[in-house]
Amino acid sequence: QVQLVESGGGLVQAGGSLRLSCAASGRTFSGYAMAWFRQAPGKEREFVARINRSGDMKSYEDSVKGRFTISRDNAKNTADLQMNSLKPEDTAVYYCAADWGGIYTRSPLEYEYWGQGTTVTVSS
Repeated sequence: QVQLVESGGGLVQAGGSLRLSCAASGRTFSGYAMAWFRQAPGKEREFVARINRSGDMKSYEDSVKGRFTISRDNAKNTADLQMNSLKPEDTAVYYCAADWGGIYTRSPLEYEYWGQGTTVTVSS
């Protein structure tokens, strides 16, 4: 079993920055592609960013491209999401997820493990 724990959420003013971190248990972290999703009140869970196993391929949802950066450190079993130029519409619960499959996907159904979520609130 893989356990994922997110941290780093909080309250920030528009234009500010936050760095979210996902800490994974176990020794199989490097075998998973990692992704961040978010879910705002009343909305479906939305893909935010994905990074492959080796960390050399990244993808982003259009609305965060250029503002958010996903990264990973396989030696530390962590995956981070650096969020800059935050907007009120970024307000959501952010979830870290792990995918053993080798094919790129934005679908939450393809991710085997999930963290508990960390709340990001951006005030205007």
